[in-house]
Amino acid sequence: QVQLVQSGGGYVQAGGSLRLSCTAARRTASNNAMAWLRQAPGKEREFVATISWNGGSTYYADSVKGRFTISRDNAKSTVYLQMNDLKLEDTAVYYCAVSLYSYQSQTMAHYRYWGQGTQVTVSS
Repeated sequence: QVQLVQSGGGYVQAGGSLRLSCTAARRTASNNAMAWLRQAPGKEREFVATISWNGGSTYYADSVKGRFTISRDNAKSTVYLQMNDLKLEDTAVYYCAVSLYSYQSQTMAHYRYWGQGTQVTVSS
């Protein structure tokens, strides 16, 4: 079992920035890929960004490319999501997740452990 604790999020005006953090209670998560996903009201949960176990491979959804950056610090068992130039459509509950595998992927079934979710609200 891997417990994930998220922090960050909140309210921000369009064009602003936020940083999300997700810390795994167990060090073994450092050997696993991690991901950030989001779910807006009435929509399905979608991948935002994923990162391999060592940070060598990343993926970004087209909607966030050039604005969001995923990174990780394995010494702290933490993954980050830096979100810049936020848009109204970025409003959602954001979740971090740990994969069963070391390589990053966008297959929901690969991610077994989930954070509690954090609300990000972008206002005009």
